[in-house]
Amino acid sequence: MTRDQRDFVTKVPAVTLGFWIIKILATTLGETGGDTVSMTWQMGYLASTAIFVVPLVLLVAWQIAARRFHPFLYWATIIASTTAGTTMADFATRSLGIGYTGGSALLLACVLGALGLWHAVLGSVSVDTVRSPRAEGFYWLTITFSQTLGTALGDWAADDGGLGYAGGAMLFGGALAGLALLYYRTRTSRVALFWAAFILTRPLGATVGDFLDKPLAKGGLDFSRPLASAVLAAAILVLILVIPQRPGTHPGGAPQGE
Repeated sequence: MTRDQRDFVTKVPAVTLGFWIIKILATTLGETGGDTVSMTWQMGYLASTAIFVVPLVLLVAWQIAARRFHPFLYWATIIASTTAGTTMADFATRSLGIGYTGGSALLLACVLGALGLWHAVLGSVSVDTVRSPRAEGFYWLTITFSQTLGTALGDWAADDGGLGYAGGAMLFGGALAGLALLYYRTRTSRVALFWAAFILTRPLGATVGDFLDKPLAKGGLDFSRPLASAVLAAAILVLILVIPQRPGTHPGGAPQGE
């Protein structure tokens, strides 16, 4: 790829079916991994958040400093954001006492605020334009808020909504299927559909993760959190190696001859 051709690619992966499969597994790992540290190892939500936020900040800085798309770096940053999102949401909804409804509303406002500010500053929130430090900063800020929102939303559906973990997973899985139908059958904004799907994959992963590791008495399968996290991490690693990883293309398009 020439220098001119590199100007037309972003530093995030192309949005394909493989992208969504890995994203759902990553969000599930975020739930089991975050709960491993905060609950199984009894570190607490605040201390666990501090533990996960440090690698998140370092990985985001590394991602922004990188000159091209690196699959392992990108997905490591996604996993860091989703594990940090798990403990941050749990700290807000449980330790601060604002509840799942209050936490979901607050975090939804944060996501919408980040998207609004991003659009106001750069004129677009499309992931196809994530190729400058400012755009990447807004991208990762929005992602972190969405990962945190997803945890609170998943807990709200499973507990306050009375759906349980399996019911919550079916609800969010059905919502994602509806978005896919809109994508293939309508001309609904692709940018809006992407962010809606990106947000909904997180509560799907949260409810699936809770279904795997919560006690039988609470509607879970009572699997070991560390073991479930290790299996999910191994599956993600294999998929990154097996599924072709390529950067997305900037809206300007690639020069001819690529």
